[in-house]
Amino acid sequence: MTTATNANAGPAAARDPDIAALLAAHRAARAGAAGPLAGFFARCDAALEAPGRANPDPGPRQFPVCDRIEAGLAVARADGSPEIARLADCLARLAPRLGWRRREGLESDDPNFPEGHANAVLLGADGLELHRDVRLGVSLLAPGVTYPDHRHPPEEGYLVLSGGDWRQDRGPWFARAPGETVHNVPNIWHAMRAGAEAPLLALWMLWTGR
Repeated sequence: MTTATNANAGPAAARDPDIAALLAAHRAARAGAAGPLAGFFARCDAALEAPGRANPDPGPRQFPVCDRIEAGLAVARADGSPEIARLADCLARLAPRLGWRRREGLESDDPNFPEGHANAVLLGADGLELHRDVRLGVSLLAPGVTYPDHRHPPEEGYLVLSGGDWRQDRGPWFARAPGETVHNVPNIWHAMRAGAEAPLLALWMLWTGR
C-alpha cells in the first residue's frame, strides 16, 4: 500500500483540523465539476492528501478591504447550497489567521483596485500550511471593483462563494453564482469583477507541481 507524499511534510506532520475541515468542505461544494476541471481538482486533491508543514509566520496582515469578507460569507450562506454554506463557515474560522496581500504590478483602469482587493493563501507558499504542488487561496474584491486581466503558467480552478463576473481571453463577461466554478488553463488571460452591491469572494487552486 502506498500513500501520498509531500516534500513539505515531516514524519510527524499533522493537519490543522480547521484546514482539514475546509478541504473536505471544498471537495463537497464542487462535487459537480465536470470535464477537465474535475480532473484538475482530482489531481490537486491527491497531492493534498499528505499534510504539509505548518507555516510559522503566514501573517496575519489585514487591510481595510478585509472587513468585506463577512458580507461575502453572508452571500455564500444565503444564496449558496448547504455545502457552500458549510465551506463559508470553514473559511470564516480561518480568515483571522490569514496573511492577506495585495497584488502588485498589475496595470488597472480601475482606480479602486489597489485598495479594493486582497488575496490570501491557505495552503502552499506563504500559506498556513506549506505545500509544493498546490496553492489554495482566497480572493476578495470590494463591490464594484475589477481585478484586471492577468495570466500565469499554473492551471487554476476557482470555486465561487459570492457571485460576480468573470472574463477569459479578453472576451465577454459572464456571471458566476455561489457554488459555480471557473477553469483557467495555463497562460490564459482572465479577469473578474464584483457587482455593485456585494463583494466577490472566491477560493482558487493553482497547480504548482510538475
